[in-house]
Amino acid sequence: MSFQITLGQTIGLPCGVTLPNRFGKSAMSETLGTIDNHATEELVRLYGRWADGGTGLVITGNIMIDQRHIGEPHNVVVEDERDMANLKRWARIGTRQGNQLWVQLNHPGKQIPKMLASGDTLSPSAIPFGKELSPHFKTPRALTEDEILDIIARFARSAAILKKAGFTGVQIHGAHGYLVSQFLSGHHNQRTDRWGGSLENRMRFALEVYRAIRAEVGKEYPVSIKLNSADFQRGGFTEEESMTVAETLANEGLDLLEISGGTYEAPTMSGKDVRESTLQREAYFLEYAEKIRARISIPLMVTGGFRTSEGMAAAVASGATDIVGLARPLAVEPDLPKRILAGESVHSVVTPRRTGIKAIDDMAMMEVIWFARQLHRMGKGKEPIRDESVLMAMIRSMAMVAIRSSRTKRMRLRAN
Repeated sequence: MSFQITLGQTIGLPCGVTLPNRFGKSAMSETLGTIDNHATEELVRLYGRWADGGTGLVITGNIMIDQRHIGEPHNVVVEDERDMANLKRWARIGTRQGNQLWVQLNHPGKQIPKMLASGDTLSPSAIPFGKELSPHFKTPRALTEDEILDIIARFARSAAILKKAGFTGVQIHGAHGYLVSQFLSGHHNQRTDRWGGSLENRMRFALEVYRAIRAEVGKEYPVSIKLNSADFQRGGFTEEESMTVAETLANEGLDLLEISGGTYEAPTMSGKDVRESTLQREAYFLEYAEKIRARISIPLMVTGGFRTSEGMAAAVASGATDIVGLARPLAVEPDLPKRILAGESVHSVVTPRRTGIKAIDDMAMMEVIWFARQLHRMGKGKEPIRDESVLMAMIRSMAMVAIRSSRTKRMRLRAN
């Protein structure tokens, strides 16, 4: 079977929705909202580009559920219906080719940079970051029971609003060290109440978020989760624990599991410190996917490392994954799925972004910054610059982040 036939197959979800092909755009943070966190025309333009590019399942960058707690300046926040007109336009344009457009819902927990935080940051427990990141993030305050219940309700309310706006599904961000991930981790979650301790208790938050969303959107609306295969941290979320959580959610009626891994402190999702044997298979988390496949039957989406049409098709044909998750390749080649489905043998132009300065190149966020700049260009109706200087992109972006963070913090302080 040729790669375009394999990757062009439809796939049904437990809720009854059918995805048109095997390509999934994984969430990348666009930071294209307004300073006060509304959706913009730049987002509409960017997602129209991905819809036209042939990706069957497009997942937005993380949308925050509480304006008091955002991970980056210019995140979009959905906590009420005041932005409904903009959201409807985004959903309409982003699904104009019959593709699915799902919203990733998130709460950052303690992952709010100091330069952005205007009050307490929150986490299951008051555990600071390690020495490398602690200068950049506050030590969080432990959540109260009432605050936990409020956050669960906020996830559900945001999902209901986005369904009303026309987005065709939602994804819970349960990876990369954000709040859901913090609850799952034995390192970050050292509570002694019903939300911490045993894995059964640590996964209670993720389970209750899922149940609350499902109660709001109904059984025929796609609900997914992005879950770490592991945190790759001492005392953190382990692979076996991840499989147990995935199996529990699948039994609850989850529609799709997206597999990733790592945190800000151990950024495996960026490809850092990945074994050569793993790189040869292209996808970073295929070994985990093959293990979890024996335990759950819901569709899987593996994200991280795919670069060739043949590698993508081989992963699907082997049964290790159902959906090929793409992020960085779609930041520079938004039409890559369309070209593959037309029969073109593709090798993505994405390569590691390096400055040649070790201290900078060791920063996982440096590459994230470079790719985010390409999203901003597409949002403005321009083409990505595939050979843009990494150093200059980083300098310009960091200056812009500093300005945006300062403006956002001042606005938030005034609001308080």
